Order: sequence, then structure tokens, then C-alpha cells
Amino acid sequence: MKKIKYFLAFLSFALIFGSCDEETYEFGDIKTPSNIQIVADIVGSDANNPNGDGSGEVNFSVTSDNAISYKFIYNGVEELVPSGNKTYNFGTTGLHTYEVTVIAMGTAGVSSSKTTFVDVLTLYSPPADLITMLTGDNSRTWRIKNEVYGHMGLGPTDATGPIWWAAGADEKDETAMYDDRYTFNVDGSMTHTTEGFIFGKSVPLTEDFGDRGQTPNGNNEFTHFPFDDYTENWELSAPAEQETLSFAGTGFLCFYVGGDHSYQIISRSENEMMVKTIGTGFGWFFILVAVD
Repeated sequence: MKKIKYFLAFLSFALIFGSCDEETYEFGDIKTPSNIQIVADIVGSDANNPNGDGSGEVNFSVTSDNAISYKFIYNGVEELVPSGNKTYNFGTTGLHTYEVTVIAMGTAGVSSSKTTFVDVLTLYSPPADLITMLTGDNSRTWRIKNEVYGHMGLGPTDATGPIWWAAGADEKDETAMYDDRYTFNVDGSMTHTTEGFIFGKSVPLTEDFGDRGQTPNGNNEFTHFPFDDYTENWELSAPAEQETLSFAGTGFLCFYVGGDHSYQIISRSENEMMVKTIGTGFGWFFILVAVD
């Protein structure tokens, strides 16, 4: 009787586990994206104005064989755009050539890329009150308004405020940010007084200025990155009617995040402004106040 029970138990075990076929997962045919086509529609472009109407706006449309998504890269900033349709507002005043790279992504991580160059005209005459606010019509010095909540913040790249995180008053007093001063001159130059150190993200700082023997904190930041005072040129533009302050070279405000070194002026009054810059894939917000 026991032998029969053991046999039945063994038979049940064999039936259960014998019926479990090994599952296999396949991607199907892995095909690298090819035949990438990039169409750049410069707003206002026609036979008489081949470089656009001066707004600086360009609509990009990308197609490709075997692509499931796309990534756009401009000025070191990467953005995932599954639709393949992306609008850039180029804000540098005058006629300039811009380089945009598109990566077409396929299954199983395969990809191809293509780069296009577009000549775009941007025209802008900043309002007198903006020049007066920024420079005092001669020279004016600014600082981050560290004594208020939200003087530094984080949000999506398309946000108009720091909806993800905002610093409390004096929350970053252990960094080198609060003693920095930014003097804007009416001749288009800005002098950044650093007192020897700046605050910023470790990756863009190292990529742009080299390894200076610093150890990043838990947020991948250098709280005191050695940096001398410098002078850089600035200009104002208004792509898509958004007032924007841009620096030549690597000029920046408050917290270094790389990107295109442009700052949208989200709001402003006579002595104060909130700005946003895009870097490390996020929107970074700062409130600045005039010192004099």
C-alpha cells in the first residue's frame, strides 16, 4: 500500500513539473534604425526671408525606418521626444548656425544618429525698463536672495516654478553660493565675483573645467569648487516672447548646471527677478535681488 502511495506521489510530482515548459522571450528581428530624415521648418521662412521672421523659432520633425523613439541633443542638453517633433526657440540675437543631433532608437537598445545644421535669424530689441532693471543704465550688482523660501528650486524643464523642490531660507549656507555677486554693465559685460569658490553640479563642472581635486557630496554637488572671478558677455532675447538672459562661454548665475547658459526671466520687478535655466535634465530656479 505504501509503495502505491509513493508511486502516485511521484507521478503527480512528475506531471506537475514536467508540464512546465521553459518560457523564452524574444525581441523579434532586431533592426537598426535607418533612413533618418530631419525636416527643420524655420518659422516665417520664405524666398525673401530664408532664415525666418526673426522670432528664432524652428519646428523639427524626424522620421526613420525601424525607430520606436527619438532623442534630441542641442548644446549638450538631451531630451527624449518619442513623437519626433520638437520646437526650439533660438535666442541668440543675429544670424547664427545651430547644430541639432537626433538619435533614432530601435528595439533592444540599437540606435542611429544624424546631425543637422540650421541658419536662423533672431531679432530683438529689449525694452528699456529691462535694461534699466538689470544694469541701472550703468552698472548694477545682484545676489541670490538666500533669506527667502524658494530662492533656489527644482522642477520640470517646462515648468514656470520650482514645483518639485524649493530651498528654505539660508538652507544652502554651507555652500559657496551666498557670497557670489553678479555685476551687470550696460556695455554687455557681467563680472562674477566668486570669493574663490562656486557651487554646482559635479558632472558639468568637471566636464567644463576639469578635475580640481574636489569630492562631491551625496547630491553629486561640489559645495566649494575653486573658481576665480571672471567677466563674461551677456545679451537679452525673447524667443517665443519669453524674456531670456544668455551668457557667452560658461557664464552663469548662482548654481552651475551647464546647459546652454541661458536664463528665462520668469518674473521681474524693479529690484528682483526669478530666473530659470535648464541643465542636467531639469529646470533650476533662482531668485535674485539687486544689492544697490
